[in-house]
Amino acid sequence: MQKLGKQTIKFDTPPVITEVASIVGPKEANGPLAKYFDQCLEDEFWGEKTWEKSESKIIKETVNAVIAKSGIAVSDLEYCFAGDLLNQCISSSFGLRELNIPFLGIFGACSTFVEGLSLGAIVTEACAQHVICAASSHFCSAEKQFRFPLELGNQRPQTSQWTVTGAGSAILSKTGDGPFITHITSGKIVDMGIKDANNMGAAMAPAALDTLVCHFKDTGRAPSYYDAIITGDLGHVGKEILTELALDKGYNIKSNYNDCGVMIFDKEKQDTHSGGSGCGCCASVFSGYFFKQLKDKKIKRLLLIATGALTNSTSSQQGESIPGIAHAVSIEM
Repeated sequence: MQKLGKQTIKFDTPPVITEVASIVGPKEANGPLAKYFDQCLEDEFWGEKTWEKSESKIIKETVNAVIAKSGIAVSDLEYCFAGDLLNQCISSSFGLRELNIPFLGIFGACSTFVEGLSLGAIVTEACAQHVICAASSHFCSAEKQFRFPLELGNQRPQTSQWTVTGAGSAILSKTGDGPFITHITSGKIVDMGIKDANNMGAAMAPAALDTLVCHFKDTGRAPSYYDAIITGDLGHVGKEILTELALDKGYNIKSNYNDCGVMIFDKEKQDTHSGGSGCGCCASVFSGYFFKQLKDKKIKRLLLIATGALTNSTSSQQGESIPGIAHAVSIEM
C-alpha cells in the first residue's frame, strides 16, 4: 500500500469484498429497497425482551448470514471489526461474543461501517486472508439513548432523521473476483458549531465535504470518475447542503450523487422527515443494494462516504456542539 497526499491510501493488491449480508427492521422492510435485503423483520423486538438485545441479535445473525453465504469457515476469519451506537458498543460486543475470533470494537458513530472497511482493508493487504466488518443500529434503542424515550411521544422536527433498525456485514479477502477496495480516505473531525441533535445532516455535511475534496485532491480524480458517489446518512437536508458546498469548491456532484438515508425510506409515504440515519443505514444499504449493483456491473466505480456525528447524550445536555466525521472507500470492479 502507498500513501497518497494527506489522507488517502492506495492499495497495491486491493482487498476483495467477498460477500455481504443485511438484515433490517419492519419500517425499512416497507421502504423502496426492501427486496434487496437478506432478511426483513416483522417487529422491532425479534423475539427478545429489550430493544438492545434485539439489536445484538440483528448484528449476530447478520454476521452469521455473511459467513454462511461466503462458505468461509469461522476458523479462517482472522479479525472482526464491528461497532454500533449504544454505550460502549454493547450491541456488537454482546452479539458477537461467541464468534471466537479476534474482535476490534470500533466507534465512528454512523461512519462505523466504512471505518471498519477501511481498517479491514489495511489489515487484509498487510497480513490477513479474511476479515469481517459489521455495523448495526436500532431506532428504538437509539431514540432512548440520544433523544427521548418513545413513550413520551415527542414531536420530531422536519430536519430530524429516522435511525435505521438494521445491520450490514462484509467479508474482505486477499484474493477474489471483486469488487475491490482500491483506495481509502480517512476523515478528520470537523466541527462547525451545530448543536441541534435533531439536525444531524447539517452537522455532518461539512465533514463529508472535507473528506470528499481531500479524496479528489489526493487521487487527482474528478467526480465524473465515479458512477456513483454515495454518502452514508446525511438525509435530505444534509444531501442538499453537501451538494451546494461541493459546488462552491468547484465539484459538481449533482448527476451521480445520492445518500443511503435518502434511499432507504420513502419520505412521503413513510413520514421519515429528513430520511434514515444510524450505523445500520450505510451498512445495510451498501450490503443490500450497492454490492449487488457492483457485482452485476451496473456500477463499476463507487465512492462510499459514511458520515458520523461524534456526540452523546451527555455532551448535548452540556451544550457542546456536534463534531462530524466522514470516511471514504473507493470500490471498483
